[in-house]
Amino acid sequence: MKIKIGLSYDLRNPRGRWWRPYPQLLHDLLDQIATADRLGYDNIWVTEHHFVEDEYNSSPMTALAAIAARTERIRIGTFITLLPFQNPARYAEDTAFVDNWSNGRLELGVGQGYRAEEFEKFCIPREERSARFSESLELLERLWTEESVSFEGQFSRCKEVTISPRPVQKPRPPIWIGARTEKAIKRAARRGYNLMATIGPDPAPTYIAALKENGRNPADFSIAQAGLMFVAGNRDEAWDATQEHIHYTMIHYRKWMSGGGKDLPGDDAIWNLTDPRELRTSRYANGFLVGTPDDVIKKIEALTKRFSFTNLVLTGHFPGMDVATSTRSIELFAKEVLPKFH
Repeated sequence: MKIKIGLSYDLRNPRGRWWRPYPQLLHDLLDQIATADRLGYDNIWVTEHHFVEDEYNSSPMTALAAIAARTERIRIGTFITLLPFQNPARYAEDTAFVDNWSNGRLELGVGQGYRAEEFEKFCIPREERSARFSESLELLERLWTEESVSFEGQFSRCKEVTISPRPVQKPRPPIWIGARTEKAIKRAARRGYNLMATIGPDPAPTYIAALKENGRNPADFSIAQAGLMFVAGNRDEAWDATQEHIHYTMIHYRKWMSGGGKDLPGDDAIWNLTDPRELRTSRYANGFLVGTPDDVIKKIEALTKRFSFTNLVLTGHFPGMDVATSTRSIELFAKEVLPKFH
């Protein structure tokens, strides 16, 4: 089987015993990303959240501009950017610049957001998120592809706008939609966007059926699944290196998903372990791509039987982890696992 495999970065820097001077951490992670480019990974993705105490990446296009300057081949993108918080005209300019910095390597994954605190602090009613998302995406596409755009929407306005420079990719960079609900999945297919799957049942059957219903060839579109990855020489070594860092990640997302931001039943029950040491023996263990290279190959093969996807988006560096440690894992994965799926 052939799968495109990329790495995802949130650039988090937890306070306390794991904290590092942030400029040094960013520098070291850029070195790691440049290594991933040389090793043959297909994509680098960056995520976005705001007002998080551990310095979660809040400026994905700034991050991608830095990554574009340090890489040569690998495609770069967002998994995902939170479109309701962006000014569409400014974001059209920012993304076009990054597409030029990277010489046409940008892929834009967008979503409407879910974290209640972000909407509160931006003073945006959360119930407006879907309408803002749809309007912003429509305007963003027009600004990329039309010479002069005037727009009078519910949330955005512009008059005779021509962005410059234009994106390198024609007619525009690829767009991915982060979707969980049936309505959102069908909307992505109807508008001809790639799909970024998140937690929940396999969205592929709904997405593929909707593509066909709208006269589109599913072979022309991509579906991404996300995962957490770490490989080492033996299974215990891999879990010892990652369990606390994975648990840190889990408890934050659990709080966000259950804090007024639920879209699907059961979100507040996701990732409810309290002891990091329980991860390796829990019912969630097989969902983490952690272990020896052979372990991880088998887990990815099992994943392909449960979900249909073309792209795998892997977190390979975890919040608070030593960068040298995650780099060794990324190198071993590239040597022993990546060739199996390329």
